[in-house]
Amino acid sequence: MPNRYLIANWKMNVPPEGVASFLDAMNGADVVVAPPYVYLKDVAAKFVNTGAQNCADQKSGAFTGEISADMLRDCGARFVIVGHSERRTIYGEDDALIARKLAMAIDAGLTPVLCIGENEQQRERGHAVSFCSDQICAAAVPQLSNANEVIVAYEPIWAIGTGRNATGAMVAEIVEAIRGALERFWPAELATRTPILYGGSVTPDNVDDLIEHGRIDGFLVGGASLDSKKFLALAEAMKRLPRQP
Repeated sequence: MPNRYLIANWKMNVPPEGVASFLDAMNGADVVVAPPYVYLKDVAAKFVNTGAQNCADQKSGAFTGEISADMLRDCGARFVIVGHSERRTIYGEDDALIARKLAMAIDAGLTPVLCIGENEQQRERGHAVSFCSDQICAAAVPQLSNANEVIVAYEPIWAIGTGRNATGAMVAEIVEAIRGALERFWPAELATRTPILYGGSVTPDNVDDLIEHGRIDGFLVGGASLDSKKFLALAEAMKRLPRQP
């Protein structure tokens, strides 16, 4: 049965209340925090479940500005996000590059959080299911056979920072497709225990429908993760999440 996760992705921000105050407010809450790189050690010093927001697709070498998965692990990270929609759309990262990052993360002993999701045009044309399934297929690297766990985060690009929200029913449709693709393309044992999170601008205001109908195992949270009160409200809402078979 998949584990459950609530992951804070601060992106290129820190909470207005300050890193230390935010972490103190968590008070043992079972969450993962992914800060900007320069705060990794600060978060890891207080928080076991520390994640990074990205990693290089190479182990080492002349790649100015890049940070390897091994370096992230040495800084205290246990998780790493790969393939976030902003990396794909703003920085042009394609499926092949993201697959290499996924492989590097697994080899380094990190738990990858693989982000997938369609844009508005793909959804309007009825291609959301096939597009997300293809992204799962593209991530079927040999290293998956050695992975203890890989988390998949479904983040519809059209719902991120736009004020638009996916309904629980819409999310459930994609989750079903993701489960099917995992069964077809990933090692069977890993596929059955892969958590699927939702990451489309979730807030305390829209979480109830997603929890009740989305068939998800948790959330990857952006903006709402910068406010400890909102994030703790999501942690409380997670207690109502049904167990998925």
